[in-house]
Amino acid sequence: MNLPFYIARRYFVSRKSHNIINIISGISVLGVAIGTMALIIVLSVFNGFEKLVVSLFNSFNPDIAITAAHSKTFDLGTVPLAKLQKIPGVLYLTEVIEENALMKYKEKPYIITIKGVSKDFLHTSRVDTMMTEGKFMIEDGDKDYAVLGYGVAYYLGTNLKDFENPLSVYVPRRDAAFTGGFENAFNSEIIFPSGYFSIQQDYDVKYVLVPLRFAKRLLSYENERTGIELGLSKTADIQKVQLAAENLLGKGFIVKNRFQQQEILYKIMKSEKWAIFLILTFILLIATFNVVGSLSMLILDKKKDIGVLQSLGASHRLIKRIFLMEGMLISMIGAVLGLILGAVICWIQIRFGLIKLGDSGSTFVVDTYPVQMQVADFIGVFATVISIGFLAAWYPVHNIGKINTGNIKPD
Repeated sequence: MNLPFYIARRYFVSRKSHNIINIISGISVLGVAIGTMALIIVLSVFNGFEKLVVSLFNSFNPDIAITAAHSKTFDLGTVPLAKLQKIPGVLYLTEVIEENALMKYKEKPYIITIKGVSKDFLHTSRVDTMMTEGKFMIEDGDKDYAVLGYGVAYYLGTNLKDFENPLSVYVPRRDAAFTGGFENAFNSEIIFPSGYFSIQQDYDVKYVLVPLRFAKRLLSYENERTGIELGLSKTADIQKVQLAAENLLGKGFIVKNRFQQQEILYKIMKSEKWAIFLILTFILLIATFNVVGSLSMLILDKKKDIGVLQSLGASHRLIKRIFLMEGMLISMIGAVLGLILGAVICWIQIRFGLIKLGDSGSTFVVDTYPVQMQVADFIGVFATVISIGFLAAWYPVHNIGKINTGNIKPD
């Protein structure tokens, strides 16, 4: 057995001549364990929220979004649709027309973004899984319907069972001179709602989904489109598909994957996670000061042992390694205990959802705090704790040569 480890282990488990050393050692282990546990729990909760937010946005955003680089619209005839669909991994293609509009219900107006989509839309998104009322239906034969964001429906005060008052949608005419009155300056269409979706506030208060043909009539478009959305297979390599689409379309188009469509949001979430990690790491660093105190008192308590070891031929380096190993044992036991406690608490939350986000009448997307444990977090936290523990143990061990034992001398 490794001699420094053997002696350090004996020092760790044996009673000291001063009981306060045992107490401080126990407090040191507990402090490291609590700090480690807090890191694991907080990081897992952040992972859970990140997964939740990403899943919400992904229910609306496509795998690949294509837009014009230098204008709002582009001519559909300039896009090689057949070649796009033949890119390996591409299963579905949705044509999109997106434009701001004024929507009125009875006498109540509200500015919305109308999004006209072709029939493959449900294959490139999962909005139908986010319905809160009614159902996702934008076409029924020759009849057109609108699916409203929950926020839009709230501000307009719409009623799905009101078949007498349709929604009126207005957009400025492209050739309008604004001299012949309101009716002559705007194109207008009427449509009935079929349901409401709820994804995230930014979408819920903004979007109304309609059939592509409705958007074309409203905006007087023929071949103009504002975007194309691609739905990929589960095994598709998104980067390869994106690169192939960029090479096919050229510099006149912007091709974005899901991360790039919400790039700022993802970066903010990552920044927040690492900011919290650093804050808790500083708290853990403060907790490890107990290790410094515990180890310093142990070194003083074992002065005679140090002298005896030196007399038996133990080098100064070996003695340092013994007490450094003692400090590392405190950190490692605390780290392992904290990881186990953190994992257990996270599992309990995942399994039973004990900690709620709000009361029973809350409008959160989920009722309990979402938690997702990741192996990388456990490895990272363990490495961080051990590194801090090493630094905390190194300081008192580095000064061990200053203790007067009568025998110990530096190498």
